[in-house]
Amino acid sequence: MSPSPEKAILVDLGWGDRKEPADLTITTTLGITGTPMMERTGSAYLTEPRLERIPWLIHGFGTAAWTEADFGRVREWDGFRPVILDQVHSDIIHCVAGPQNGRLEGDALITSVPKLFLVVKTADCLPVLVADEARRVVAAVHCGWRGTWKRILEQVVGELRARYGCDPAGLLAALGPCIGPDCYEVGPEVRERFEAAEFPDDLFRPNPAAAGKYFLDIRAANTLGLRRAGLHPENILSLDACTRCRPELLSYRRDGTAEGRMYAFIGMKA
Repeated sequence: MSPSPEKAILVDLGWGDRKEPADLTITTTLGITGTPMMERTGSAYLTEPRLERIPWLIHGFGTAAWTEADFGRVREWDGFRPVILDQVHSDIIHCVAGPQNGRLEGDALITSVPKLFLVVKTADCLPVLVADEARRVVAAVHCGWRGTWKRILEQVVGELRARYGCDPAGLLAALGPCIGPDCYEVGPEVRERFEAAEFPDDLFRPNPAAAGKYFLDIRAANTLGLRRAGLHPENILSLDACTRCRPELLSYRRDGTAEGRMYAFIGMKA
């Protein structure tokens, strides 16, 4: 049975107050709850309702309207320091113990330290935010096809367990907007790499309009990785919106490099 719909939460740029429009409801994908992107001018970032209910947690999946400078414009976030990666489509994970003077190179961040925002940037790749409510540990992960192929999310869960004592069954993971399974075209070399890494073949389907090309479901691939790592299906939360199809979102495949990146972030209050 599908979960009951919940209202999505819209956060307006620069104010920090939350509104709950009556016409916005969670959709479901493969039995996993998710929140659609809101069609409303001025929306700056999107929050996942399960994570929103954790009192010490702040998180968001930025739209095209959210910029790096906006982290310093919300009064309630005074004292928070963003930690932003130089992303290299890797499986490099950094466990962060405090503010950073420069940018770290890699594709995942973990911390148990309050008042840090762990930030990943996307424009078609999948951002994933992870929280352990019992241990008060959070993570932010950038999942492109290379990081997915290298099983970066499974490695993050392993690091959370080994270094912070987290139980994978108690973790919450929110998958943000990314390019959808009808839009993410890849070549045969990508399919071959996934096949060699023993991903299921049904993550790919042929593109009938382009011989030798395939559509990859990167959201499903990472959902599978989280389940393999020990997360309960009901704790895998999917904000199911395609970046290429939604004008409120940035898409490299649609817009090219000039449009920049969206910011997904997670942090803990003191």
